[in-house]
Amino acid sequence: MKYFRKCFLGAVFVLVGTTARMLCNRTTRVHAAGVPATTSVFQATIPNPIPTGLRAPEGMAWIPGGEFSMGSASASMPDAQPIHRVYVDGFWMDETDVTNEDFEKFVKATGYVTVAEKKPRPEDFPGVPLEKLVAGAIVFRPPQHPVSLDNPALWWSYVPGANWRHPTGPGSSIKGREHFPVVQVAYADAVAYAKWAGKRLPTEAEWEFAARGGRTGKTYVWGNEFHPNGKWMANTYQGNFPDRDTGSDGYSGIAPVAEYPANGYGLYDMAGNVWQWVEDWYRPDYYGRLAAKGIARNPQGPGSSYDPMEPGARKRVQRGGSFLCTAQYCSRYMVGARGKDEISSASNHIGFRCVMGISGRTGAGASSFHPF
Repeated sequence: MKYFRKCFLGAVFVLVGTTARMLCNRTTRVHAAGVPATTSVFQATIPNPIPTGLRAPEGMAWIPGGEFSMGSASASMPDAQPIHRVYVDGFWMDETDVTNEDFEKFVKATGYVTVAEKKPRPEDFPGVPLEKLVAGAIVFRPPQHPVSLDNPALWWSYVPGANWRHPTGPGSSIKGREHFPVVQVAYADAVAYAKWAGKRLPTEAEWEFAARGGRTGKTYVWGNEFHPNGKWMANTYQGNFPDRDTGSDGYSGIAPVAEYPANGYGLYDMAGNVWQWVEDWYRPDYYGRLAAKGIARNPQGPGSSYDPMEPGARKRVQRGGSFLCTAQYCSRYMVGARGKDEISSASNHIGFRCVMGISGRTGAGASSFHPF
């Protein structure tokens, strides 16, 4: 929890661990030398043939894999550029985010304690008074009136006692919310669940191939129109961010899983509702380095993390956006967009889903590589 909690527990009220969503349209423009900063060229997706005799594991959908163009043409997403060609093997993916019911079964079976439930250690926070070292997590709390969007501390708070059982603090509960996505999970928590379930987290390339649902170069999971024919396609933020979510899409705040249409591969909530951890370390220049090598086969992400906005933070990629995403502030529900977060971060809009290789193999494709 070192980097995530240090600013709060040290009484400096600046959020560090949630930069991916609070500063999500302010990504530093960094690209590999000699690689074009952007390209708007999407080439056709070429899916693999579907193997015969497949038997779907419960709650999972077959993603055929194949070759596709990965990235975003949006000028506001420089870390998702250049658009580049990627090949991924086929795999199974959870149809929905992992739910509270799913995670509770894991905890009951293993006795697992999440990062947010553990008291910070004094040696990790030298100089912080012991009384401030309390277990908890980040919670979105809308202000009572419109505020400047320059200060995320006006709508994010570190809440003692917030965790997956109590997503917004001790007064909250998941009772009656069994089919909502589990939140307040750090990267390590997601990995632990996946291993218990005989699965793993998807790579970023697998996640984007799956999210696109066989489509080529669309802005959103479902197409190019955000609100086609007046129909809401995902749980996002309407109204005035961050003080008033009108819930025009049916939900003000988080929604149960599978309340909106599935994509072309039968996956729900690949945009909005909660962010999803993936396996890759985050670097803003990673796509440029991949593009320089031609078609990337089963890329596993860079070998280490680097974010020039917070050089000391160890960050993994998150995908999909959340119920807090809005064109006013954060539009990362767009299918090619990338999020990022420090690996010990947990908040009430971070979740995950899992994947599994064919025939139950948890490993990614055999032709994977780290470009650096």
